[in-house]
Amino acid sequence: MARISAESDKHGDLLRLGASVRARRKGLGMSQEALADAAEIDRSHMGKIERGERNVTILNVIKIAEALNIKPSTLLEIAGL
Repeated sequence: MARISAESDKHGDLLRLGASVRARRKGLGMSQEALADAAEIDRSHMGKIERGERNVTILNVIKIAEALNIKPSTLLEIAGL
């Protein structure tokens, strides 16, 4: 099985997930730094997640979703995943 990375994300899954994180964050009036702090993820890494430049572990998806007050499954559904 091929490893998924930002370079091999031919279907744009990472871009869609990042866009859904950004949209939810902005909808809550939350800064990227505040989200990163709440999710206990480095701010620069959060920026890369939102831009679809980083493959996200399921544990980070859970932490991000919790910080956004949303179920991880809903966050993935919003991203079309």
